[in-house]
This record gives sequence, structure tokens and C-alpha cells, in this order.
Amino acid sequence: MTDERARGSAQRTEQRAATQHVEVRGVRLRFAAAHMATLGGELEPLHGHNYAVACRVEGDLTSDAWVIDFSALKRIAREACEALDHRFLLQARSPALELREQDGAWLVAFGERRYRFPTSEVVALPIENTTAELLARWIWERVARGLDAGGHANIRHLAVEVEEMPGQSASYARERERSARP
Repeated sequence: MTDERARGSAQRTEQRAATQHVEVRGVRLRFAAAHMATLGGELEPLHGHNYAVACRVEGDLTSDAWVIDFSALKRIAREACEALDHRFLLQARSPALELREQDGAWLVAFGERRYRFPTSEVVALPIENTTAELLARWIWERVARGLDAGGHANIRHLAVEVEEMPGQSASYARERERSARP
């Protein structure tokens, strides 16, 4: 193989391995919410956080040389945050909690502890626990659906980070399903 052909082959390999990414984070990608997670057979006291979210996508450049418009990614991520903002986050699939929705309220029991939350102030999430890890996965799923709905088939990889407080965060990242991309 000539030097010129070898360089051309190396450049094509590098182009296939290279990826572009876009990341959004900031003031409008936040939500304040209450929760009480389970840990080691115990239930945390009811408390809240001022969560911050970051979202990173990787993919091919479009014909206009964009991975995605920042404003489109921020809008999709912000919609997920708004669904959680100023609500009680209820882990609807928790094996540790007794849950029942009746008369416009969620009734939550753990041992001798009993809580009653107005349904309008609760987001019943299809997760086992309201940890930052599972909140990141839930937000990932919402953002992925938003990317699909927006026709962003060039995006191969999505990562979401949820920060409970400065210096304390969890992330969820994975490749997007092939069916969502060409």
C-alpha cells in the first residue's frame, strides 16, 4: 500500500471514530422537588433538593453542520424538568412502600409512618426509588422521546446528569435505539 493510500485509509477510520457533541446545562434546566428515598430497608425523612440537570448528545453533523440546535435540546430537557418542578416525586414501583391513590390523594405508608399527598402535587414516577441515578434515567427517557419526536435521528448517544446539590450528582448514558435513527 502506498503512503498516500495508507493516509487516506487512516483519515477515513478517524472520521468514522470521531464524534461531535453538544451539551446544555444552566439556570433553566433545574427543578425543585421533594422526595424520600429508601436505602438499606429504611426510608429517608421527607426532604427536598434544588436539582440541576445537564444533557449531552453525540452524533453526526447534519447537512447544516449542527449536531442539534442548542435551543431545541434545551427545550426538550426543560420540558422534563418542568414536569418535576415543585412536586413530590413518588417512586410508584417501590417494593418498600405501600401506595394507594384515592379521593384525590396519594397515600404512602412505610412501617408506622403514614403520608397523604394531594394528587395534583405528586409525580408518580415509574421507578423503584427516587435516587438521582433513577431520576437521571427517567429524564433520559423523556429527552430521548423528545429527540425522536423532533426527528433528530443523527444523534447516537445521550447522557443526562442530575445534580442534587453542588458536588453530588448521578448520570445515565447510553446509545439510542437503532429504530430511532436511520
